[in-house]
Amino acid sequence: MSDFEREIVNCLNRYFKKNNLQGFAFRLKPQKTGISCADVLADSPDPAYNLSIECKSIIDTKLYFSQHFHSDKQGLHPVDAIADFLAKSGRTGYLAIEFRQPPGKENRAFLIPWGTVVEHFRKNQGISISDPGKYREFGRSREGYILEDL
Repeated sequence: MSDFEREIVNCLNRYFKKNNLQGFAFRLKPQKTGISCADVLADSPDPAYNLSIECKSIIDTKLYFSQHFHSDKQGLHPVDAIADFLAKSGRTGYLAIEFRQPPGKENRAFLIPWGTVVEHFRKNQGISISDPGKYREFGRSREGYILEDL
């Protein structure tokens, strides 16, 4: 599991605990073949917190769908595969993206609804760190990333 995925799992579990919500986030075992449906899932008796989160941690200022996502052997793009999984499972989907910064600067991470990701993908537009206020940014604490609301 990557450090960013672990941080997202911990962040979500802290969110559930802090807000006295029933829910549990966990990392899916990576697929050796094909495309996985997400990196992190969260389950809860409250359907609003049944989440599917794809995580990307990049050394760049913009996420590019052709560079940071890879299609499977049949040409199925992960954006389409995840959208299909979300439609079938009823989960709420997000992309958690971390823009890693040079030494001395703090990394920044954002939570983007999957519908927004699909829109960018269809328009062949990347997702940029320079779109402030457009996406929900994770806060930081000693424990790691934090979410104020979901």
